[in-house]
Amino acid sequence: MANSLKRLGNLVSISKRGYSTSISPEQCSGGKTVNLFTAINQALHIALESDPRAYLFGEDVGFGGVFRCTTGLTDRFGKDRVFNTPLCEQGIVGFGIGLAAMGNRAIAEIQFADYIFPAFDQIINEAAKFRYRSGNQFNCGGLTIRTPYGAVGHGGHYHSQSPEAFFCHVPGLKVVIPRSPQQAKGLLLACIRDPNPTIFFEPKWLYRLAVEEVPEHDYMLPLSTAEVIRQGNDITLVAWGAQLAVMEQACADAEKDGISCELIDLKTLIPWDKETVEASVRKTGKLLVSHEAPVTGGFGAEIAASITESCFLRLEAPIARVCGLDTPFPLVFEPFYMPTKNKILDAIKATSNIDKDQVKDAIRAQQGQQIDNALLAEGYFYSDHELTEKEIEPMVMEHSRAEYDENFKQQLGFRKFHF
Repeated sequence: MANSLKRLGNLVSISKRGYSTSISPEQCSGGKTVNLFTAINQALHIALESDPRAYLFGEDVGFGGVFRCTTGLTDRFGKDRVFNTPLCEQGIVGFGIGLAAMGNRAIAEIQFADYIFPAFDQIINEAAKFRYRSGNQFNCGGLTIRTPYGAVGHGGHYHSQSPEAFFCHVPGLKVVIPRSPQQAKGLLLACIRDPNPTIFFEPKWLYRLAVEEVPEHDYMLPLSTAEVIRQGNDITLVAWGAQLAVMEQACADAEKDGISCELIDLKTLIPWDKETVEASVRKTGKLLVSHEAPVTGGFGAEIAASITESCFLRLEAPIARVCGLDTPFPLVFEPFYMPTKNKILDAIKATSNIDKDQVKDAIRAQQGQQIDNALLAEGYFYSDHELTEKEIEPMVMEHSRAEYDENFKQQLGFRKFHF
């Protein structure tokens, strides 16, 4: 490793090979059928081959990694560019920040996402703020942190966590999670070449289970662009990573009951594609978000809050969240912890069965009571005039957030009481 560090400073040659441009998923058809870890291996191979400034390092990376994602890369590119590090996550990320700050592509691997927390300070206070605190004089945008995350069936407390929400709270980072081999290759290459520090969470459950055709050539997929992978009219479902496969099963079962689900893969959590989700919710009127991380403080809460703000008057039911439990990740009780297909299906049915008129009546009653209380507190009382439904609805919708001027008070049927 000492030789690796020594040679980094001597590297001055820049690759003349141009990067591929971003392409749509439809253009990614064809190629060999491979699983997810092989697709990631292909992406790393292309990244190292296309740019001599790219370096790959982490615990056991030189041996192929615990999930074999880096197999053969040391032999192909040498120990100066693909090498092992000590078991020190803060050191791995700190080294990557310095390497990227010198104009290189630093691809750091954290062996499990559960182990990323010792590097929290380096990621949050150094990598994310490097460009901002220097007034854009310096940056470590060439840093990409790869790490396997999520359930695997037997990982227990320290090999199954989904910590993506911690990093979504930090301006200056990008957080990306793929759902399939084809997506993983294109998104990882886009992350490595993006001018911002990026955390790339890899769903370890899918390393060998997810198999599809992946183009062998160099391609990138756009970041911060969600994808509607299933069209529907009754309810919008949003997820990312391995949870998409579970959601697709739930959508298929819901369709048998006559419920049409629109399924969206967010792909990039920060910055996330609000416009695509908003457009879908405005069409369906309902939203369900699902992720493996605990429900409290999960990124699903941010999505729910944002959509409530922007689509409140179009929502026909409360936003549903089907997530992990607010407990440490269990071992033997993992099946009870996980947001399974049946849990999602139950939530789809419960949300879809809420009557639209009942929701409107409840909102109108609540807002009307708030208006009444405010006016009565000011010394107004009800007149004998009873407003019709046609008169009430536009006033509630248009004026519930406004201050109540005299004209509005008169319209509501209130009169000032004079002693």
